[in-house]
Amino acid sequence: MPESLESQLRLKDVVDPAVLRASLDAIAAEHGGATPAARQAVLAEVKRVNAEGRERARSMLFDDGGGTLCATRICHLQDVITEALYDYASIHVYRVDNPSTSERMTVTAVGGYGRGTLAPGSDIDLLFVLPYKKTPWTEQVVEWILYILWDMGLKVGHATRNVDECIRLSRSDMTIRTAILEARFLCGERTLFDNLGDRFDKEVVEGTGPEFIGAKLAERDERHRKAGDTRYLVEPNVKEGKGGLRDLNTLFWIAKYFYHIRDTAELVGLGVLSRRELKLFEKAEDFLWAVRCHMHFLTGKAEERLAFDIQRDIAEGLGYHDHPGLSAVERFMKHYFLVAKDVGDLTRIFCAGLEDQQAKTAPGLSGVMSRFASRPRKIPGTLDFIEDKGRINLADPDVFKRDPVNIIRLFHVADIRELEFHPDALKRVTRSLRMINAELRNNEEANRLFLSMLTSKRQPAIILRRMNEAGVLGRFIPEFGKIVSMMQFNMYHHYTVDEHLLRTVSVLSGIDKGQEEREHPLASKLFPSIEEREALYVAVFLHDIAKGRPEDHSIAGAKVARKLCPRFGLSPNQTELVAWLVEEHLTMSMVAQTRDLNDRKTITDFGEKVRTLERLKMLLVLSVCDIRAVGPGVWNGWKGQLLRTLYYETELMLSGGFSEVSRKERTALAREALGEALSDWPEKDRKAYLKLHYEPYLLAVPLEEQVRHAAFVRDANKAKKQLATMVRTHAFHAITEITLLSPDHPRLLSIVTGACAAAGANIADAQVFTTSDGRALDTILINRELPDDEDELRRAKSIGRMIEDVLAGKAHIPEVIARKNRGKRKTKPFTVKPQVTISNALSNKFTVIEVECLDRPGLLSEVTSVLSDLSLDIASAHITTFGEKVVDTFYVRDLVGMKITNENRQTNIVARLKAVLAKEDDELRDKMPPGMIAPHGSTRRARTAATKVEAGA
Repeated sequence: MPESLESQLRLKDVVDPAVLRASLDAIAAEHGGATPAARQAVLAEVKRVNAEGRERARSMLFDDGGGTLCATRICHLQDVITEALYDYASIHVYRVDNPSTSERMTVTAVGGYGRGTLAPGSDIDLLFVLPYKKTPWTEQVVEWILYILWDMGLKVGHATRNVDECIRLSRSDMTIRTAILEARFLCGERTLFDNLGDRFDKEVVEGTGPEFIGAKLAERDERHRKAGDTRYLVEPNVKEGKGGLRDLNTLFWIAKYFYHIRDTAELVGLGVLSRRELKLFEKAEDFLWAVRCHMHFLTGKAEERLAFDIQRDIAEGLGYHDHPGLSAVERFMKHYFLVAKDVGDLTRIFCAGLEDQQAKTAPGLSGVMSRFASRPRKIPGTLDFIEDKGRINLADPDVFKRDPVNIIRLFHVADIRELEFHPDALKRVTRSLRMINAELRNNEEANRLFLSMLTSKRQPAIILRRMNEAGVLGRFIPEFGKIVSMMQFNMYHHYTVDEHLLRTVSVLSGIDKGQEEREHPLASKLFPSIEEREALYVAVFLHDIAKGRPEDHSIAGAKVARKLCPRFGLSPNQTELVAWLVEEHLTMSMVAQTRDLNDRKTITDFGEKVRTLERLKMLLVLSVCDIRAVGPGVWNGWKGQLLRTLYYETELMLSGGFSEVSRKERTALAREALGEALSDWPEKDRKAYLKLHYEPYLLAVPLEEQVRHAAFVRDANKAKKQLATMVRTHAFHAITEITLLSPDHPRLLSIVTGACAAAGANIADAQVFTTSDGRALDTILINRELPDDEDELRRAKSIGRMIEDVLAGKAHIPEVIARKNRGKRKTKPFTVKPQVTISNALSNKFTVIEVECLDRPGLLSEVTSVLSDLSLDIASAHITTFGEKVVDTFYVRDLVGMKITNENRQTNIVARLKAVLAKEDDELRDKMPPGMIAPHGSTRRARTAATKVEAGA
């Protein structure tokens, strides 16, 4: 071992083997080797040495930051303890002065421990190798060692086998074969270990390279599939995830098996990796080990998922600091994803070298390597590229030198011919990235080829992802390079920014090809009529390209679009259209989810911003793609319904179709239509029912729903029920509907939302209407959770009963919410500064109050309760949750139906709401009763309220 590395490791500072052995020998001398007292003393001593050694390793990690150094130190500590225990057991507890041939064994480290590295919480994998079958002596020694290790609190994986069993099982079990491949001698009979190694090489490894490689690559692919098949998940698994430590392990296993090497550095001499690539391998491994060791030390367990709640602490431990536009944790995670990308590059380069070597040494092999024997074929129309068994490759090594545009052309030809990429081609791309300079970026042909790939009718997202993984996309478009591997520290975005953009393009491509008609019927219907298809693709690709800058990313993104679009070959008009779409890409989804779509000013304000039907169509499609690509479970049918409603209302306005008939006339016509629909009712009952409903109900609720409500109310009246509920479910909208009839109450909205939170239901929307006889007829829409209609309806009935129980005073909301949310994921690692804004410009009739804060169970119930305390009538409330952050918008009036214009009153509203958002004590609110008992002097509830909630009430 080089002196410099030895001095860096400072292994004697972690544990001194001679000192530990001397301590154990002293214990044996004092207590007698095999006595219970001696065992207790040995256990106490090794526990102390282990705890102190790990603490020193942790301290050194903070001092020098070396991940691989830390893992090596902990491994050394375990080696010393294991060897000392073996010596103690074989000398002081089960001593045999003249051991027979069968009374020998080898203690071998396997698995990760065999590689010579251990994380603080890793399992200790031991293989006890015997010459023949087990004997009483070997069983006793093994058992004594294992029980001490277990009593130390270590997780120990173990097996006891003779050499024949190891060889036999290695042939049939790939896991055992891999474990023995990494076997490392610890103590015992050295000749036994050497015998196992010799036989393993001759009887297992020889001639089975392709089989092992195929199995390991298949195992890797399955592991990636389970982990989400992307290295850009914002809570990655450092050990098992794509681009993690296990991928580097896999490369080393294959290299060791196929090339018979013992150290990764030997791959340089074999020509598989360059010196730069070896350095990249070592840096990636060191960084991942540093992250993993910090995670284990921080959590006190073998935590492999880099979850949000530990990312800040890990970033601090690794020495990251805030920069303008990016927090310390975001800088750390960007580095993490860049390293994961480097691991992907190394995998491709390594596989290319492997294929070359295999083709030279064993052409014609069946199985995994059979493709190497096939002869490459020419690709029509090009002399620079060839097809090799369905994969594109370079015709000769100088293709990129002759014409750097060929770097871009490689991906274009692959797109047109629908070819996969040969690893050797991607290796050469990675090694030629310096050729992508300002001249190539401004080359007209290169930009034409890029635009052709982006707007391809085939698989544009796959081609762009290959370009990104090879490092081409970030070099060709430096603005894109800035957001490569960039994460946003929140629970809403599931992927890094570059991965999100590529997934957005993938959704757009699916709509373009008519593959999303079921999920997105309106977007699919509109797409063929969009004239500026190219501009839409470019806008989708660029919409988040300015993330991570101090400036608002939508405004900064529009500037980037104005710079890039002419380069891509777009006209001035197309450029301005793309810039507008990028700048407004959040507008439609925010209006749909946070504004009252029944308020005409919402539609007119939005329509004035959009101005043309073409822009409206494109913004709808962009909004759909953006939400869909955020992550699994973020898009749902209800969001689609809100976007469709906003689209249809705005389309009507832009085409001049807003009705000129007065509200009074439309109300009379609606009442008349309901009367005709109830023509089979007795005249007296029909007239009485028609008098129940006010104007907002008759204008907002579809006639078929009004008829259903009429039957519901009549049945409740016959049964003399004060409280009644009915349920139904909508599969396409992903919504379940609960209709509630109850006595009216100034706090009804607060009580119902609280009851839904207590029942674990996420409200998606609620229509709340008051009848002329003092009752409330509310329709609560909750997000559907179960695929089967019958199961979902049973769940809805259970939630309906919870609402009835709370309204009847049988259940207390705070207690049930606390019970329901035990063990649920916390938002503790996130901070959202509470904000409250009041505007009288967003509606002609209402004051609009918008609040923003960290989400928590029961928040909507608390906020609406305070608004009632403040004598405000809530006309509508719209609650949209973005991961850990909630944005609530309330349309309110005072008790005489006027806007809130008094500045002192506005200040009081802001102060009371901020107290709720910050979870500060509010004595007035705490004294309010939880059930249907209305407090003295309580406010009258608004005649109508429509509540829209995206996630947890």
